[in-house]
Amino acid sequence: MSIPHITSLVIFLPLAGAGLTLLARSDRAVRWVALGTTVAAFLLSLGLFAAFDASPELGGTPQLVDKAAWFPESVDIKYFVGVDGLSLLLVMLTTLLGPIVVLSSWHYINKRRQGYYTLLLILQTGVTGVFCAFDVFLFYVFFELTLIPMYFIIGLWGGPRRIYAAVKFVLFTLTGSLLMLVGILYLGYAAGDAVNGGVFTTDWYKLLAFDAPASLQAWLFPVFALAFAVKVPVFPLHTWLPDAHVEAPTGGSVILAGTLLKMGTYGLVRFCLPFFPHAAYDYALPFAILATIGIIYGALVSRVQSDAKKLVAYSSISHLGFVVLGIFAFTMEAMQGALIQMVNHGLSTGALFLLLGMLYERRHTREMDDFGGIARTVPVLTFFMIFSALASAGLPGLNGFVGEFMILLGAFQSDLIGHPVLVAAATSGVILAAVYLLWMVYKTFFGPLDKEANRTLRDMTGREIALMIPLVVLMFILGFAPNRFLQKSEPATQFLLESIREKRMAAEDARPAQDAARFFGHASPASDSKSPQAVSEPNN
Repeated sequence: MSIPHITSLVIFLPLAGAGLTLLARSDRAVRWVALGTTVAAFLLSLGLFAAFDASPELGGTPQLVDKAAWFPESVDIKYFVGVDGLSLLLVMLTTLLGPIVVLSSWHYINKRRQGYYTLLLILQTGVTGVFCAFDVFLFYVFFELTLIPMYFIIGLWGGPRRIYAAVKFVLFTLTGSLLMLVGILYLGYAAGDAVNGGVFTTDWYKLLAFDAPASLQAWLFPVFALAFAVKVPVFPLHTWLPDAHVEAPTGGSVILAGTLLKMGTYGLVRFCLPFFPHAAYDYALPFAILATIGIIYGALVSRVQSDAKKLVAYSSISHLGFVVLGIFAFTMEAMQGALIQMVNHGLSTGALFLLLGMLYERRHTREMDDFGGIARTVPVLTFFMIFSALASAGLPGLNGFVGEFMILLGAFQSDLIGHPVLVAAATSGVILAAVYLLWMVYKTFFGPLDKEANRTLRDMTGREIALMIPLVVLMFILGFAPNRFLQKSEPATQFLLESIREKRMAAEDARPAQDAARFFGHASPASDSKSPQAVSEPNN
């Protein structure tokens, strides 16, 4: 039996914890409140995972739904949250990283702890809300909510260029999301006139039932896609990411890589593809080309970095290029691979940032030339770093291999982007990832131990080992038994692709009639086109 309102509890429990941290009297109390809140949210999300029904007939229906009126009846905007196969694993990833980030900041953050942990908890509410919202306006509210705490986390607890990085992060993201707001308003009015009795709507299901004319999709898709492409980020909109990663504290980098970047890829899957399928098909090849450029560019730039944290930051551009490639392949294998790769990237890259943060706490440098030979002094940390690097590089048997293999397989089978040259170029990113990650491991942990400061480094503490173990275990499980997780997303992925295909076929069938109407001088029915709702909207 599921807990009543469990989805809302998972979303808003961290926000309640943020209120408690503001009331805490000591730094010790603040840390324990933050840890207790994030652990409780993760345990609740396990109940969410256990209660989720992956039956094929429920593929397009959100489960564990909470709905409530939010605006007057003259405007169809509501509080509407739930989970489906597209969002479940991302919610689990978000709640898992919550206590890990708190533990990683235990000693790393030693000033203004109350403000830091309060912002972390608010940020978790925003990110979880993004993945659970089935009202587009509610999604936008959560999407924007994540900007504020991340701005202050980078700007107050970041490195020497933290203000520049924080402002750049906000300007890039805010510009794209404000354009998306314009698109939401226009789409809401158009869909309201077509499928909701003339009432403005942002209900995901009603927008899905609205088959927007191709001329409308032609400009609405870029407006939505730009906001999400900036957040991913897709090349060449990536320039804010290395600065934000390098200047952010360790906890901020883990959240940024683990969950915030996935808001962009999730938005493409949740909104751009099902709402604007005709335009998405038209833009599939350009997006695939940009994704492939990002894969290769991110890998090559990673290879020439001397700062280990900047190397991992650029690697995110490369790894998320695979996710974008999988999304726009429009095949089952590639889409499933993209969804699981979002989780894989959060685990492996989050682990790399955590380990580099531990090294920085000990040596106060991220330059690889300042290390060397430390495998002899920190063998436990070396083991975790090698394991995480191999997972990130896509070693068979670990999590990174599963997602990348499925994406490349599905991309090769795609009728839209499956050109052998394009897929071969993307595949080279796997080889390049092994090159730059193994080079980083060698430069940092092996070679001569010729610096006195490296001879006295202490190895990982019990707290640090405890926060790494869940990540390593999941990297192993996802590598050897991915089907347990893929089964959760398969029905929703199938429903998504079928709804896109049905809209495309309906448009193809309607085209001869439209051409005949134009020939005989009648108005085209395309301006009022709509498709039947493929799945009933869930009740409370």
